[in-house]
Amino acid sequence: MPVYTLPDLPYDYSALAPVISPEIIELHHDKHHAAYVKGANDTLEQLAEARDTEQWGSVNGLEKNLAFHLSGHILHSIYWQNMTGPKDGGGEPLAQDGVGELAEAVKESFGSFAAFKTQLSKAAATTQGSGWGVLAYEPLSGRLIVEQIYDHQGNVGQGATPLLVFDAWEHAFYLQYRNQKVDFIEAMWQVVNWQDVARRHEAATSRTNALLLAP
Repeated sequence: MPVYTLPDLPYDYSALAPVISPEIIELHHDKHHAAYVKGANDTLEQLAEARDTEQWGSVNGLEKNLAFHLSGHILHSIYWQNMTGPKDGGGEPLAQDGVGELAEAVKESFGSFAAFKTQLSKAAATTQGSGWGVLAYEPLSGRLIVEQIYDHQGNVGQGATPLLVFDAWEHAFYLQYRNQKVDFIEAMWQVVNWQDVARRHEAATSRTNALLLAP
């Protein structure tokens, strides 16, 4: 059976300092993300056992566990790629930086980069409990939307592709920012890798849209 694996970080633990400390990156990747990978694989094994034995009493809980752990794995895999060192990241995506289509899409969907930045920041910072703020491509309209994700998978539009994710779980910031989630979200903008976001946007818009295929 295919299994999920923990991806390597695309940089060393200290690469995002001082925005995110090396200690947070190490714990977040090696412990928290790894736990979601293990949880997804363990749940798949339990579902396989349920199929083999035709014992379906726990299927509801198992499906919820799979959604939780698998979505956690996927979002974290995007999260690491979405960031780069403060010297190379941050700012506003501009056409001269090779991310013109993304910059134009942000303007068309939100009116301005400033309006988009505010909405995503507010969505991430005000998520109740644990969750994420996400910029996603919505294929039915062809526009960008901001989603506020509870835990790892709730409150999202089906079929939307995440492009830029802000982790607002406490384990992403508490060791450094304590209870100041808003300060962490604001600092995150300094390490956004717009080249990565632009590549994800290009892939999402060029993909055949299965949701709109005629019968």
